[in-house]
Amino acid sequence: MLIIFGGLPGSGKTTIARALAQRLSATYVRVDTIEQAIRASGVADDVGPAGYIVAYGVAGDNLALGRTVIADSVNALQITRDAWLAVARTAGVRAVEVEVLCSDKTEHRRRVETRATDVEGLVKPTWREISERAYDDWQGRQVVVDTASKTVDAAIDELLVRLNVDPVIDDSSTSQN
Repeated sequence: MLIIFGGLPGSGKTTIARALAQRLSATYVRVDTIEQAIRASGVADDVGPAGYIVAYGVAGDNLALGRTVIADSVNALQITRDAWLAVARTAGVRAVEVEVLCSDKTEHRRRVETRATDVEGLVKPTWREISERAYDDWQGRQVVVDTASKTVDAAIDELLVRLNVDPVIDDSSTSQN
């Protein structure tokens, strides 16, 4: 299965996507990390669509291995969402789109203005840049997670139910008789 996350920076998307990947023991593919690695390589400062294209390839390889993949990107444009869906179709797996948003604009802005980067060298966008960003309508085909008043665990529990997915149970600590 390919779980395609999207949402504006600061919405809680990466936090939720990472936690879900951990809970499902899924492969986690983050476009920010790929894009920053391309910049750090010195090949290009403006990576354009390269980060997404690399992410599609990495996700496709892991889907072909039978892995569940969680894709984490802003995914603001319909063209990128359609490309993720094409990756799932090519791999012959189910795809679910998840839009993460923070409906409380004051809370969203606070997050944006107080968060630290977790990718070395990555410059986070300002609140103004986020507010003015082009962001295509999702056309209602996505699962929406509003992080304004949910804990991460509550958001993950809700997602697991809505995705009809069972978490991986780590029973390595239980003894067998």
